[in-house]
Amino acid sequence: MPESLKIHAFRLVPGQDLKAQIDAYVQLHHIEAGWVMTCVGSLAHYHLRFANQAEGVRGEGHFEILSLAGTLSTHGLHLHLCLGDETGRTLGGHLLDGNVVYTTAELVLGESPNLVFTRENDGTTLWEELQISRADLTR
Repeated sequence: MPESLKIHAFRLVPGQDLKAQIDAYVQLHHIEAGWVMTCVGSLAHYHLRFANQAEGVRGEGHFEILSLAGTLSTHGLHLHLCLGDETGRTLGGHLLDGNVVYTTAELVLGESPNLVFTRENDGTTLWEELQISRADLTR
């Protein structure tokens, strides 16, 4: 069967949590294999985990969302965020809960109904990594 693509677009408003709202949208729309196509907006609070660190770092202020990338599934999310501060300096890392929208967050997500993304520890690393399988389209 040929690949097909479904597009989802939605907007978050001030005070909403970026990750929590993305996860809620993914769960509500039963997205089993999705990815972030684009996201622009701003945050008043960030919470990111930097590379190879056990704990997250928090900050407050006004931050532009420069990019958001990652995979999405009802089985788990893996998202990385890059922000710009009021001086244009950038900051990026693994998206955690607690990234609060300042003015808006405009999201466009892609979805493949022919795939399923899961996260499992497959022995290649210490973490649960992306596993990709074909969807059972007979359901």
